[in-house]
Amino acid sequence: MTDLSKTNAESTAWLGDKPVGNWQGFKAYWQSDLMSGLMVFLLALPLCLGISVASGVPPVAGVFTAIIGGGIGTLFSNSELTIKGPAAGLIVIVLGCIEAFGGDGMTGGWTEIDTNAYRAALAVGFAAAIIQIGFGLVRAGIVGEFFPVAAIHGMLAAIGLIIISKQIPVALGLSVNGEPLDLIRRIPEFIVEANPVIALIGMLSILVMFLWPLVGKKFPALRRIPSPMVVLALTVPLGWFFDLLHQHSYFLHNHEYQLSEKYLVAVPEKIFGVFSNIQTPDFTVLQQPIAWKWVALFFIIGSLESILSAKAVDLLDPWKRRSDMDRDIIAVGAGNVLSSLVGGLPMISEIVRSKANIDNGGKTRFANFWHGIFLLACVSLLPMLLHQIPLAALAGMLVYTGFRLAHPQEFINVFKIGLDQLAIFVVTLVAVLATDLLIGIAIGIGLKFLMHLAQGVPLRTLFFPALNVEPIDGHSVRIAAGESLVFSNWIAVRRTIEIAGLNQGKSVLLDLTKTKMVDHSVMEKLHHLEDDFRLQGLQLELLGLDQLEPMTSHHLASRNRRPATAQRLTVIGDLSLEDEIADILEDGGVSAFTASRCWDRHIGPKANAEGRELLRIEAVASHEAMRQILQRINAAASRGHQLRAYLETVYIPLLANKRDDSHS
Repeated sequence: MTDLSKTNAESTAWLGDKPVGNWQGFKAYWQSDLMSGLMVFLLALPLCLGISVASGVPPVAGVFTAIIGGGIGTLFSNSELTIKGPAAGLIVIVLGCIEAFGGDGMTGGWTEIDTNAYRAALAVGFAAAIIQIGFGLVRAGIVGEFFPVAAIHGMLAAIGLIIISKQIPVALGLSVNGEPLDLIRRIPEFIVEANPVIALIGMLSILVMFLWPLVGKKFPALRRIPSPMVVLALTVPLGWFFDLLHQHSYFLHNHEYQLSEKYLVAVPEKIFGVFSNIQTPDFTVLQQPIAWKWVALFFIIGSLESILSAKAVDLLDPWKRRSDMDRDIIAVGAGNVLSSLVGGLPMISEIVRSKANIDNGGKTRFANFWHGIFLLACVSLLPMLLHQIPLAALAGMLVYTGFRLAHPQEFINVFKIGLDQLAIFVVTLVAVLATDLLIGIAIGIGLKFLMHLAQGVPLRTLFFPALNVEPIDGHSVRIAAGESLVFSNWIAVRRTIEIAGLNQGKSVLLDLTKTKMVDHSVMEKLHHLEDDFRLQGLQLELLGLDQLEPMTSHHLASRNRRPATAQRLTVIGDLSLEDEIADILEDGGVSAFTASRCWDRHIGPKANAEGRELLRIEAVASHEAMRQILQRINAAASRGHQLRAYLETVYIPLLANKRDDSHS
């Protein structure tokens, strides 16, 4: 129920009990959104600059992106708490595109070749943005759910390692190029060759980024101060102390080192000067086939990361509002069109800044708007302050960002889900490092397909699941799923569930009693879909899931239908034991068994060459029932009876859909 203590303006800004980013919401929540926008701005400014420099483009390119995201995102998207802007996950793609067109990411200074490569990347970003808008208009935003979860996490971990490999040399004051694996191998060499003053700034930045969250836990009042701002508060004065604005040298251990403003962020210091050198796309490069490889990467990775971030923010939303993913991808595409026209980086719905928005009390999408306004004011009126920021400080921030993407806990989490998911995760990670993003993610997906085929998933159901929809009553429907539910047919499964259930305001009973396999990606997405139903006062119930055996104890592990197992007991002994053993079997829940005569010369002390006639009984029971039966048979043997027993595990396919906990 709406709180009666709210003002009239505030009350009209709620949909049910949820703040809405309309004009009434703007008036009702402008103070909380303004303050949150300010705090997000303090976090976003150094990150936007760092992402730009690491991407091989002018430092303010990422700031332009965030400014446009603040306007276009607020106007077009209904995602109330996401902050739009450049993302560290796209650094590798933008830099790769720059290098593909001849640039070197400003390693050797900003040249005409770098400018041309930059303009080519802008044209690529524009083309990808048009595709994003098209996908949103035809309501194809769900395509982001095609990719297997383990492959996505493997790709993001690889991106994290690439960022670390590229930024460690910058944090040490070096300008080097190379492949990620080679750069990682050369880290000891970089440490030896480091410029000590710049390395001091870089290492201090890394240390602060890692330790500040721990400080915030001990002193909660400091949590609101973003760690990147703490880095700037420490490293900018260090830059003044070492006089990085002026070229000079210093000696340490009989070695001469150079310092100059090349180690600072390069922006025009004149007010409004950042707008004097705006670059526009060079659309002629789209005639080259290589350009479309990068268009595909910009579109696929950018859209996928944006959708995943927006979904994650929805889960964190205190009011559990749900974003229209098609509408959000249209907003991102529209923002990217404008961003590419003024020299900006690709934008996404960014998770770190969005989380900061939630933590600082943002209520509606106008917090995103205010964060863009603060960025616009800063780069327009205070560019001379931006020029004081050491590049090593920005590199230190990105090393921490890369570490979070490739955190060791990611490996542990995937391992807990199952060795199959760990294999896909690691293979994707290594493939991306050894090749590129597009080939790496393709290899990860290909491995997933091969695993499914090896597990017996029929080829025909990889993309087209066997689904049967039938009404139960006026409030619910039953969807029977046959064969398998895997990542590649999930889009069709989700569409069916949404059309039959959510869109009609009905609960859904998903019947898995005839399903042979449900993979990890589907398990995770069904888990999220249950939340969507719950928020609408509906229910998504999974029938028969307990009949599928999980690969590990993790609740999101892949599940397979395996034949039921039991144990078969064969007892050979004295004829006089027939009634006693029959009683033992019946007491153990075995209602049917076979008894026969056999001839055996090798049992007991009475064995002889002629042999003797013995009793042979065979029975099948569950593992638990057989354990109790064997205890009583052992007791009979201990009383001096001659017995020999054989026990083996057997598979019972007929019991695959109905397991009995007591007997066969």
